[in-house]
Amino acid sequence: MPTRKTTATRRTAAPRNPELTAALDSLAAAGRHLRNAVQGKVDALRGVAADEIARAKAALLKRTNVAQDRVETVLKTTETRLHKAITGAQKALDRAVTEAEKRSAATAKAAKKATAPAQRAAGGARKTVAKKVAKVAKKVAQAAENAQG
Repeated sequence: MPTRKTTATRRTAAPRNPELTAALDSLAAAGRHLRNAVQGKVDALRGVAADEIARAKAALLKRTNVAQDRVETVLKTTETRLHKAITGAQKALDRAVTEAEKRSAATAKAAKKATAPAQRAAGGARKTVAKKVAKVAKKVAQAAENAQG
């Protein structure tokens, strides 16, 4: 036997108490109005809070910008002073090097004058030593020839 599928149907009955139905409708409408009113207040508070946060942020940014400007001014002043100090030190170094070069040139000139007689004497001594070495080498060569022959 084929089975027949039955669906359960809900029977809607007419309200038995129309005053109760009206009260329920009124209560539901009041709930909607209350939700809308609360939502409006929440939105208003959200707007006020956002405005206050924006004002506080602007004030903080202004303070931050002022502080940043002060720091940048101090840094700029420090950089200027440092640049001046470096330039001064460089000029002083250049002057000291120039002075040292002048002194070195004068000392070298004086040393050259002082060592000229010693160099001349050393030159003569070198020639004498060279002559003696040549004589000894000649004698050694003759002795070597005599020993071979």
